[in-house]
Amino acid sequence: MTAPGASPAGRRAVFLDRDGTIVIDPGYLRDPAGLALVEGAAAAIASLNTAGWLVVVVTNQAGIGRGKITTDEYRKVAARLDQLLAAGGAHLNATYVCPHAPEIDGPCECRKPGLLLYHRATEALGIDFSTSWWVGDRISDLQPASVLGGRGILVLTGHGPEHEAGAAERGFGIVPDLAAAVARILG
Repeated sequence: MTAPGASPAGRRAVFLDRDGTIVIDPGYLRDPAGLALVEGAAAAIASLNTAGWLVVVVTNQAGIGRGKITTDEYRKVAARLDQLLAAGGAHLNATYVCPHAPEIDGPCECRKPGLLLYHRATEALGIDFSTSWWVGDRISDLQPASVLGGRGILVLTGHGPEHEAGAAERGFGIVPDLAAAVARILG
């Protein structure tokens, strides 16, 4: 018998960006007390959880590489995110982070739109990219969908308005926020 949310080739997932998609992005978020969810984000993720989708966050955190935020500060903010989501009946199945700053560390395979973190996720969780979605507020959040065979949706929270024209040119969906993206995915 196939598990809920699984296809014969693997499990379906929604890959989410963190800053500007799930949480309001003040830039270099260091203090867990400053973390605020985008309206409707917890309920949207809870809907994915209930429907059997894996929810995986892939986030670029160049502030670590730039010395603007420590790894410990990042972990505390991530723990606070988990708490806020749990209070809304939601959870993340996994989180993958790129801590590199390209101007300091040079190019890396884990910084979006690089594919390394997605490959790690599929190895760990048995994800079928062809049945998966990518949701974020930047084109770099969505580009892996084109390469790996899934579908992408740009949200107009965070930096989304700056990337709207590029998303349209590439054929990505465009919606107001994460709640609308999840409604499209589940619809």
